[in-house]
Amino acid sequence: MNNSIIIIPTYNEKENIEKIIRKVFSLSKSFDILIIDDGSPDGTAVIVKNLQTEFPKRLFIIEREGKLGLGTAYIAGFKWALQQSYSYIFEMDADFSHNPDDLIRLYNACAEDGADVAIGSRYVSGVNVVNWPMSRVLLSYFASKYVQLISGMKIHDTTAGFKCYRREVLETIDLDNIRFKGYAFQIEMKYTAYKSGFILKEVPIIFINRIEGTSKMNGGIFNEAFFGVIQLKAKSFLHKYPQKKINP
Repeated sequence: MNNSIIIIPTYNEKENIEKIIRKVFSLSKSFDILIIDDGSPDGTAVIVKNLQTEFPKRLFIIEREGKLGLGTAYIAGFKWALQQSYSYIFEMDADFSHNPDDLIRLYNACAEDGADVAIGSRYVSGVNVVNWPMSRVLLSYFASKYVQLISGMKIHDTTAGFKCYRREVLETIDLDNIRFKGYAFQIEMKYTAYKSGFILKEVPIIFINRIEGTSKMNGGIFNEAFFGVIQLKAKSFLHKYPQKKINP
């Protein structure tokens, strides 16, 4: 078994899923993949299950009934990965907005450079976003700056969803206590890791908007993020976060 697994949530990704799986498995470093499919009516799960015969013991799938939310998909994936004893656990989109080649850089940030959470960052070295309308770039950029200001995290891309966790982070965080399901889930996970004393490191990436398939972004997701960070900050004054264990 590999020491690293990539969790990819899917809903109607038939145009991308086989290509992203084959690309990941072609990398010089070996990764396993776990697909969390929320009942895609387009047959995404069928494509994955057909590929499992070609990639036994490297490609896995959890099928869920209906759209249950990005956050719950990742939580289910985290719990499964921890049970399987993976040391490095990744989040990645299925639509190639996250370049699979950058997985190795995120892995190295944790495995070699001392990070507990490596974040594929669109904004740590300027604004590195391709094929988004300017209105969306500005909304995303200033949303991250807003979260940075309210939360106190020294992270430029607070809403990023391309990440590598050392297993100790996910073992320490009370995953059942993560409350947000949408866009704010990414903020809550970073903030909880930050408050628990883990080292967060940004790795610059270029984010490319999806070419195939349909975006799942909507206004409600941004509203959750806007108000969610205020709730997280307020909660932090009363909540005691579990702390990173310091090795002697």
